[in-house]
Amino acid sequence: MSRTFLDASIPDLVARLRVEEKISLLGAPNWWNSTSIQHLGIPAIRMSDGPNGVRGSSHFVSTPAQCLPCATSLASTFDVELVQQVGIFLGKEAKIKSSVVLLAPTCNIQRTPLGGRSFESFSEDPHLSGILSAAYVNGLQSEGVSATMKHFVANDQEHERTAAESVISPRALREIYLYPFMLAQRDAKPGAYMTSFVLRIIYIFCTSFSPLPPSPSYGRIEGVHCSENKKLLTDILRNEWKFEGIVMSDWFGTYSVDQSINAGMDLEMPGPPRWRAPQLVLHCLSSQKLLSRTLDERVTNLLTFVQKQARRNPEVVYGDGIERSRDTSEGRQFCRKLAADGTVLLKNRDNLLPLSASKVKRLAIIGPNAKERIISGGGSAALKAIYVVTPFDGVSSGASEGMTIEYEVGCYAHKYLPTLENSLVTPAGESGWLCTFYSHEEDGSLSDPLESFILRDTRVKLNDFLPKGLTSTWTIKLEGKLTVDKSAPYELGLTVAGRAKLWINGQLTIDNWSKQTPGDFFYGQGTIEEKSIIDATAGVAMDVLVEYTNTPPPDGADEKGEGRLSQPALMRGVRLGGCEKIDPEVAIEAAVALAAKSDAVLFVAGLSPEWESEGFDRPTLQMPGRQDEVIQRLAEANPNIIVVIQAGSAVSMPWVDSVAGILQAWYSGNEAGNAIADVLYGKVNPGGRLPLTLPAHAEDIPAHLNDKSENGKIHYREDLFVGYKHYQARNIKPLFPFGFGLSYTTFSFSDLSVNEISATGDDFALEIGVTVKNEGSVAGSEVVQLYVSYPDIGLTTPKLQLRGFGKAKDVAPGAAQRVIIKLNKYAVSFWDTERNAWHAVAGQYVFHIGQSSVDLPLQTTYDLKTDFFWVGL
Repeated sequence: MSRTFLDASIPDLVARLRVEEKISLLGAPNWWNSTSIQHLGIPAIRMSDGPNGVRGSSHFVSTPAQCLPCATSLASTFDVELVQQVGIFLGKEAKIKSSVVLLAPTCNIQRTPLGGRSFESFSEDPHLSGILSAAYVNGLQSEGVSATMKHFVANDQEHERTAAESVISPRALREIYLYPFMLAQRDAKPGAYMTSFVLRIIYIFCTSFSPLPPSPSYGRIEGVHCSENKKLLTDILRNEWKFEGIVMSDWFGTYSVDQSINAGMDLEMPGPPRWRAPQLVLHCLSSQKLLSRTLDERVTNLLTFVQKQARRNPEVVYGDGIERSRDTSEGRQFCRKLAADGTVLLKNRDNLLPLSASKVKRLAIIGPNAKERIISGGGSAALKAIYVVTPFDGVSSGASEGMTIEYEVGCYAHKYLPTLENSLVTPAGESGWLCTFYSHEEDGSLSDPLESFILRDTRVKLNDFLPKGLTSTWTIKLEGKLTVDKSAPYELGLTVAGRAKLWINGQLTIDNWSKQTPGDFFYGQGTIEEKSIIDATAGVAMDVLVEYTNTPPPDGADEKGEGRLSQPALMRGVRLGGCEKIDPEVAIEAAVALAAKSDAVLFVAGLSPEWESEGFDRPTLQMPGRQDEVIQRLAEANPNIIVVIQAGSAVSMPWVDSVAGILQAWYSGNEAGNAIADVLYGKVNPGGRLPLTLPAHAEDIPAHLNDKSENGKIHYREDLFVGYKHYQARNIKPLFPFGFGLSYTTFSFSDLSVNEISATGDDFALEIGVTVKNEGSVAGSEVVQLYVSYPDIGLTTPKLQLRGFGKAKDVAPGAAQRVIIKLNKYAVSFWDTERNAWHAVAGQYVFHIGQSSVDLPLQTTYDLKTDFFWVGL
């Protein structure tokens, strides 16, 4: 394609486009690309999912990628420069995947740790979330790849996400949920925003007189999806915040034709469009529900964005479109450092850690996650990693000479049986299994094979790819040879969005075809996992055949009314899993026996992508399976037990007082095992700090009883008191507080100073200085956290709000670093609902400085002499 578009006049192009072409630009031809207009030289640009990696443009045959730590892990670093490096790294990853738009970062608030996508968000705190989002965006966009801030706004739970309205006060909307987006817009100017998947907001803006310019004054707005919300997309985002990029829908998050276009949403995703089909938009134009000039505004935004990305990345946009993997030693070291720096040491009784051969000669590694490839949460954040270092592999390879390591599983904790790609080869002997497509003939029989692919994953997603030539109904056959390394009973499981059967050695083993039970597979559009047990012999290959069809399940049900499942409308896929069938009691006894004869025990616990994922929320804080029971029994057998938790958010820890050590390792990406080992063995001194509060009980969560949809509404009754603000206001002791984290050394804070740069309006600026000294014997890093208390003017306001942070890095023993934290007007302002503006009220502010939200040894006051108001950024 000619590159004349790079220098073209966008107004001229808009004038030359036919109406049907303009409409096509506001939708997409497929799952990941924008629309091209060949005769005008307008190219398509490709997008890819993030936020902890760049998957590429196919779920079906994924190009392997680097998997970075999840957002909660990144936030635990409290390191702006490091998170900016993450953005740079991902920008390079995106371009080798032929993408110039990354659907990241996720800038929502961890309102509750039970939210299915909490691991994608940075923090419960809006300041930390916004500052790190801006760093991520700045790094990404420095590589010419556009960020896509998501999900705008208050997309904080998955329950009834296709129907729920969020009931939020105007102050909470501004000070908590819009706040991180606002900071990112101020500091980084993202190229794109993605609207919340389904959110409709009910909120009231007061309409009293205000002398301030263009702050919008709104009446009551009920039941409006974000993709149709002009107050959010146009009045706030574009007019108030001066956003100049594009607004796109979440995938299948468009709910109207004219309303979303009139509101300011530029692009419906994915394609082919359901709402922006030509006949629908033309009908709205002919009836003047949609004006031509509005259509032109949306097209102008879209083309301006495409041209900007094409100019910044001509070699990608006009390249060969081939997706590649990037694997370098430097990249591996970077991912390893990221994961280690985000690890939080929560407990270290009697300085058991770091481990060494002088302390521990015989180490038992136990737990369901020890040998599993747990690197990310599920849903759109999941990807096929180039490689994975499991905790067992990392800890074993990192052990010092003289240390013996033994293993027992202890218990299982999977929701779905583990995938089997590492144990499968195709009929021709290649790694993976063979997928062959067939069309259905008129009589229902299968056509000749149309096309075949080798897949190296037993999670087969067909939502974003189908080969050409398929009829409306079709079948795939998945064939391979399965070999296990132990003679034992094996449990196999088949989960499907569609219909499927499994044959082993020619024998029908699982029927998830004739009768089905609805489950939460594939964002709630599939079945439960149907299971069967087979006897497997070590080293003897078994023939595996899965037949899948997209035809609907039968309408009939059994006599109990069970077995009926509606045809998935949007998603298609099948998943095969399996593992040894263990006797739970025997497994626990074996683990206890091993623990009793070991010097120390490492239990690798937590969740997995099947428990934390887009599409559903967690039902409980408890870790799945019998993990809590096993940890307690191991602790009774050997008090030197260290628990490593792999999870994207909080889990309960009923055994907290019984164990010697706890590491919060989050989802650490494909270097997870090496990073865990680096911290355990002291190669890295843990400097991570909690970006969210870990509750002792589910009932302590601020959103408890208000995190589910009730009659189609989600009530944000905790209002401003999200996270640590709630615990402080209610005097509730958390399990571990926001900002907490231990080190292998100790630090002191001293010499607090306040330097006033300016005390007025938009120029308001202070510099807070503190000296951090390493009082211990090993080098380490420490986070300085600054919380602000506002003057009491009769408004209910949290006592402490994080408004600044800094990090003293790699401080040598006995050395000191001066950390300067800069504050601006945001640090002293609240949302004034009467004026529809930000208000910095005159009075005395208290600055609290310390190492967590409950450990604040230093404080000082600052007197603001005069009120001031402001709007915009």
